[in-house]
Amino acid sequence: MSSVAQFPVLVAARSALRRATFAVALLVCTAAAVSPQAAQAEVKVGLSDWPGWVAWYIADQKGYFKKYGADVKLVWFANYTDSISALSSGQLDANSQTWSDTLGPLAKGIKLKAVLVNDNSAGNDALMVSPKIKGYPDLKGKSIALEQYSISHFVLATALAKNGMKPADVKIVNLPAGDAAAAFLAGRVDAAVVWNPWVNQIQQSGKGRALFTSKDMPGLVPDLLVAQEKAIASKRKEFVGMIRAWFEVEKFVREQPAEAAKIMAKVVSMKPDEYQVFLPGTRFFDAATNKAAFDAKNPQSLVAVAPTIAAFLTEHKLIDGKPDAAAGVDGTLLQEALGTATAAK
Repeated sequence: MSSVAQFPVLVAARSALRRATFAVALLVCTAAAVSPQAAQAEVKVGLSDWPGWVAWYIADQKGYFKKYGADVKLVWFANYTDSISALSSGQLDANSQTWSDTLGPLAKGIKLKAVLVNDNSAGNDALMVSPKIKGYPDLKGKSIALEQYSISHFVLATALAKNGMKPADVKIVNLPAGDAAAAFLAGRVDAAVVWNPWVNQIQQSGKGRALFTSKDMPGLVPDLLVAQEKAIASKRKEFVGMIRAWFEVEKFVREQPAEAAKIMAKVVSMKPDEYQVFLPGTRFFDAATNKAAFDAKNPQSLVAVAPTIAAFLTEHKLIDGKPDAAAGVDGTLLQEALGTATAAK
């Protein structure tokens, strides 16, 4: 993973973060240590290194939480899997995590609810191919480096399925994302599925292009605010305030991307111009896109895409049981926030 030395902090963090492996859903019984200061906060919210989650610091620094009466303590986790465990064990009121990593706890009967969609990956994950690969038929029998069982693996499976192929038609080389990118750039593999900053690095090198990206699979890579059911019942006002604050954040990122990148980059010890690489491939969700995500009739909603994600998890024995996706979402807080949220208009 040392192949992208200019991104040392983010690269190290994301290797253990949302892309590390879908299997983190199985770690729900492991308790994580939460900062003692968090106990003083009305709502303890875990977050890790991903643009849609780091953006919560904009709400904190710009006073959006205070504006909407939400007493929030952001609790940073260098290890993403620890945050999932902390939420599932009740040490957090809410956590920033993926839908895929929420389905596992739901299958185990843990009372969690997705209450907000922060973003969808919309280009930050990509199947990168060499110039000799002109189309999907050229991939048959070729070596593709990726982190097995990660979202990269899911991206490849989705790309192949959409084009009449399956993973067995290619040779998967299991490598950490940074090593996969390095192997591709060195010509040791024909393709690689990686995420930014490696996508951008490969494009800039001229040695590869994106044949398929997470933008081509809308709704399937959502990043969420997931809360304990009991926390929603006792701290509903704060959660509604958080959602209203998020709409301010989305507007700020959209209208002032340079300033947003500056705030977010500082959190992860990067330079603002380096961090801006991640923004185009992150689709931050506003009020309208959130409403669509919580509408089960929408084919890209959380409930509608859950079977596809769960099928991948089940196929690779990454979850036990069948998650009830409909029971794992609560759109009523969003509805309440939209009733008075001027920022959403």
